[in-house]
Amino acid sequence: MKKKNSKNQQAALSLSNLKAPLGSHKRKKILGRGSSSGHGKTSTRGSKGQTSRSGKHKYLGFEGGQSPLIRKIPKRGFTSRSKVGYQIVHLADISKIKEERIGLDLLESRGIIKDAKRPVKILSDGEIKGPVTIQAHAVSKKALDKIKSAGGAVELMNV
Repeated sequence: MKKKNSKNQQAALSLSNLKAPLGSHKRKKILGRGSSSGHGKTSTRGSKGQTSRSGKHKYLGFEGGQSPLIRKIPKRGFTSRSKVGYQIVHLADISKIKEERIGLDLLESRGIIKDAKRPVKILSDGEIKGPVTIQAHAVSKKALDKIKSAGGAVELMNV
């Protein structure tokens, strides 16, 4: 036998009966309104010292006046902004593709490279058997020799 109006059943959810979950809205802490408020006198900042002052916020990595760690560690090296980051493709990956003409779109569709818009470099790791025409932005000397000895060619594109 079914119960007609059980308390466990929820009413259909609609815009008219939406409520925020219990405890999701917390009342703002009101400071400096006398000792009876519970947040009077020092306004929950304790007494004296740097953190009790107005404008107390310090920058990220501030260590209380001690020389910050970022200034202590040595800084060496240089990273050029104009460095070209190539996507690497090995001849072993190319030899698995049974096509005569291999372009960037084909390499991307097979999952060998991630983005056809970024430059690609062919490296000589692996062997290539048949004649293949490959599109790339750069090729190593050994890879070029292996491709030409197999009767293939490389079309270099501008970076």
